[in-house]
Parts: sequence; structure tokens; C-alpha cells
Amino acid sequence: MSAPSTHAPTRWITRIIPFVLAGCFGFATYVVIKRVCVDHFIRVRNRPSIAVGILVPYAVLLLLTLATYLRLNLVIIRDPGIVPLGAEGPQRRGRTRARRPKGGSPEDPEGRPYVPGPDPNPDSPGLERFYSKDVYVCETDGRPIYCSTCGTWKPDRAHHSREIDRCVRKMDHYCPWVGGIVSETSFKFFTQFNVYTALYCIVCLVACGLAVRSRKRHHLPLDGTMVAILALAGLFGLFTLGMAFTSLRFVIMNLTAVESRRGKNVVYQLAVRVPHGTEPPPGCGMLVYPLPTPTEGTNGRARTREPPSARDSLATRTFIIVRTEMGENPWDLGPYANWVSVMGRNLFDWLLPLRQSPCVRSETNESFYPMGPVYAKLRSRYKLPSLSGEAAEIGNGEPI
Repeated sequence: MSAPSTHAPTRWITRIIPFVLAGCFGFATYVVIKRVCVDHFIRVRNRPSIAVGILVPYAVLLLLTLATYLRLNLVIIRDPGIVPLGAEGPQRRGRTRARRPKGGSPEDPEGRPYVPGPDPNPDSPGLERFYSKDVYVCETDGRPIYCSTCGTWKPDRAHHSREIDRCVRKMDHYCPWVGGIVSETSFKFFTQFNVYTALYCIVCLVACGLAVRSRKRHHLPLDGTMVAILALAGLFGLFTLGMAFTSLRFVIMNLTAVESRRGKNVVYQLAVRVPHGTEPPPGCGMLVYPLPTPTEGTNGRARTREPPSARDSLATRTFIIVRTEMGENPWDLGPYANWVSVMGRNLFDWLLPLRQSPCVRSETNESFYPMGPVYAKLRSRYKLPSLSGEAAEIGNGEPI
């Protein structure tokens, strides 16, 4: 499912950029192969060994760069990692857009869109996906984070993109250079593309730099096309090299651009499942699922859902609401495990843009994404009991 930008200028830039890149790659290929290798090093200097030494890495990196770019675009178009809309999503999006003044400034209170509140239904569709897990990111009341625009409960690490006006799983950023939103489904290929493009630019710089230096030494006229490639390769090389280092850093630290911008001041609030009957630590909230449902009594007063039967109590789940320390990343698994979760488990996956990241399929009954040592520290810090005893009781068919 494609997710184009909601802003017309960005859409046009996104459509034009592939043609700009095609022109740059075509021009660079002409200069490096024809003007540098064939015309200068083979015909003028009679140094075919230097020409071959340039052509081989150039061809390999050009192929890898184009392959990662095409794979990246294909994933962004077909599977951008968008969170499905909730049942009321289309209506809520329509009301939000209708109330958004044209040209209103985001800082202007009158220009801010009307945002309806979260779904108050205790049995709201989608909540069971969270309460069936052992830990998830939550609000102060213990319920998951709700997107009022999309009308849906947001999975952990999902963020609402203003550019495409949809929630995106493990969203990084919107990049018109690669055709759209970069998320969990495409970040691996985005990283590979930046690395290969930076290396490709370095080969172009070396090839044209050697040719310009050789022509200068032998008093040959300066070739303007070589100088142009030096300028283009230097510009794009610096940009993509910076992006490559940033992307690799995010991979190793298991972060996204959105999470990184929050810096070390971020504090995550988590709902952690504990055995039923556990008392919450001082200062911590508690939530028991199923949530109480207000119903109308015979006298017109509201009464709550009847206490669960012995059979229904087997499905009762208790969560304690805890907070991380400032700057703690619950999903930091360690450098190598973080790398594997995004780039894959072997050199074949690291180098070639074929398989998607393992984190795309990492949701389990425990959490949306694997939790690192911080999760164990939280349970210890707040003295939360283990779930092993509860699992044994459920296995014996005894109510908890």
C-alpha cells in the first residue's frame, strides 16, 4: 500500500528526484568509463591496469547502489509499515481535516486541528492485542497510546507521520530522495543504500582525482566533465557518508530518528504484567483487564461489569505501570543483537538487499519488539514478581 505525502510540493519533489538521480548516475558512468578509463588511462596514458582497477569497483558499487535503491523504493511503495486504521479511523480523519484551517500555523492555537479523545470503550477493538502481552508502552492510566487521527491504538515504537498523515511502525523519517517514509520495513535497505552510495561517490572521486592529477602532470588540458564529477561526488559523498554513519549508529543502538531526537530526556511508561493479586509498589498505578464496563442498573444508575467467574478469571491479567529512568532504552539488546535485528544474521543479509529485517516479524506474546536488559532491571527495580508461578497455575487449570 503506497503512502504518498499529503503535501503537494513534497509529492512533486518525490516524483522528480528519481529522474535527477538517474541523470547523475548516467553522467557519472559516462565520465568514469569513457572519459577517465577509456580516453585517458587507456588511449592517452596506455595504462590499462589503472583503468581496470577503477572499472571493477565502480561497476560493483554501481550495481549494489542501484539494487538497494530499487529494493528500497519497492518496499516503500508496497509495504511502508503503516498501522491499519481503527474502526473509526476514516471518520476521525475526515473530521480532523475538515477542522484544519488552510495555511494555519502549527504554533497558532486557532490553526491547530480538533483532536477527538481516545475510544472510551473498555472492549475497544485492538486492545486485546496489547493485554495479551507481558509488557507494552502505555499512558498514565495503563491503556496503550491512542492515535486520535487514525482512530487506533498505536503499537510500541509507532509514530504518527504528519507527512503522510498515518501512523507508521518504528518510523524513522520521510525521505523524498528514496520515495517516501522510512520505517521498520525499509530501514535496512535505507542503510545499505547510504553506505553503497557513499562508497560509490568515493570511487568517483578517486577515479576523477587520479585522472585530473595525471593530466596536470603531463600538461594536458583540464577536462571539465571530470571537474564536474569531482564536485558532484564530493557533495553527494559528504551527504550520504553522514547519513550512512547516522544510520549505522541507529542500527547499533536500536534507535530511530524520532527516538533519537528526544535525546536522553525521554522516559518510557510501561505496563508490565504481574500475577493476579499483586499489590502495586508505592507510586505505581495498576490496571486489571478485562476493564470494567459501565452498564445501566434498574434504577437508572450506572453499575460496573459483574465480577468474572472462575472460568473467566483465567483470562484476567494484571499490569503494574512503571517508568524507566531518563534515557533508558527498553529495546536496546546490545550492539550485536541490535545489528542482527535490523541487518540480518549473516554476511549475505548484511551486504545484499534481499531479505527484510528480522524485527519486522519480531512481535511475540511477550512484547511488540524484544526487550533488552532494561526490562529485567525494571522488574527488579520495582520488585515485581515473576510470571512463572502464574503460568504453572494456569497450566494446572486452577483459577488465579
